[in-house]
Amino acid sequence: VEEQRARWERKRSRTAKELLETEHKYLEQLDLVVTFFVTILKAKGTLKSAVLETIFGPLESIYSASYVLSLHLERGNLGSGLEDFCQNLELYGHYTENLEQANKTLKEQLRKNKSFRRFKKLQESRPQFQGRKLEDLLPLPLQRLHQYKHFFRDLLENTSPDSAEYEKLAKAVKSVSEVSQWVQDIIHKRENSLQLLRVQKLLKGQKTQVLTPGRWYIREGWLLVVPSKGEELKRRMFFLFSDIFISTKPCHPLHPLNSNKLTCQAVYPLHQCIVDKVFGHTQSQGGLLSLSFPHKTLLLMSSDQQDINDWYRSLTAAVR
Repeated sequence: VEEQRARWERKRSRTAKELLETEHKYLEQLDLVVTFFVTILKAKGTLKSAVLETIFGPLESIYSASYVLSLHLERGNLGSGLEDFCQNLELYGHYTENLEQANKTLKEQLRKNKSFRRFKKLQESRPQFQGRKLEDLLPLPLQRLHQYKHFFRDLLENTSPDSAEYEKLAKAVKSVSEVSQWVQDIIHKRENSLQLLRVQKLLKGQKTQVLTPGRWYIREGWLLVVPSKGEELKRRMFFLFSDIFISTKPCHPLHPLNSNKLTCQAVYPLHQCIVDKVFGHTQSQGGLLSLSFPHKTLLLMSSDQQDINDWYRSLTAAVR
C-alpha cells in the first residue's frame, strides 16, 4: 500500500508540474492576443466595439481565469484551484459557439477595413509572435480544453480516494467532461451543416431541399441499381441522411452550367423502409441490398464486399 501511494504521489506531482508548465505556455499565447490585439484595438478604436466583441468573444475572461488557475497551481493548491477554475469553464462553450461567426467577421474586416489590415500585419510581425498569425491563436482555447480533460483525469486517477482533494478533483473531471461534450456537439453540428450545404450545392436546381433542421448527413457513394426488367445496371450516386435516401445521376458533361452537378432522381423517406441483405449473387465478390418502400423496391449492388457491408450497416442504423 505504501509503495502504491508513493507511486501515485510521484505520478500526480509529475502531472501537476506538467499542467502548470503548459498553463504558463498557454497564458503566454493568450497574452499575445489580449495585449497586442484586444487592448490596443480597444484604445485605438480601429474596430467598433460590437465587431471587437464578435471576433474575440470572451477571450479576456478566459485569460483571467487561466491566470488565477496558474497562481493556485504555483502555490500547490490543486483541489481548490481546479474547483474555482471549473466555475469559469462555461466560457469555453460560449467561445466555441461564437468561433464560426468570429472567423467570418475577421475575414470581412480584413477585406473591408484597410487600417485593421495594416494593424494586424504590423502586430504579427513582432518577434513575440514568432511568425504566428492571429488565425492560429484564436482556436487555442479549444485545444486547451481537450488537454484539461486529460490532465484532470490523470490527476484524479493518481489521487487516493481517502484524500481531501479527491472529491474536488472528481467534480473538476465531471465539469470538464460536460463542457467538452458541449463543445464537441457544437463542432459536430457545424460540420453537419457544412455537409448539408455541400450536397445542396451539388444538386442541380433547388427542387430538392437538403438543408432541413434536424437532418443529419450520414454518407454518400456510387452504387449500381439492378433494374426490375432485364435492362443493364445503372450507376447512381446515393446520399444517405438521418431521414431520407437520395438517388442522383450526373448531369451531361457538356452542359454549360451543370456539367459537374448531379440531377436528383428520387427521394426515399426512411421511416417506411425495410433493408435486407441479399447474398449469393456472386462468390463473396461484393453483394446486393434490397430496400423496400411502400411503392417501390430498390436493388442496389456493389462489387466491393466491404462497401456493401458498410452501406447495410449505415442504412439499418438510419432506418432504426
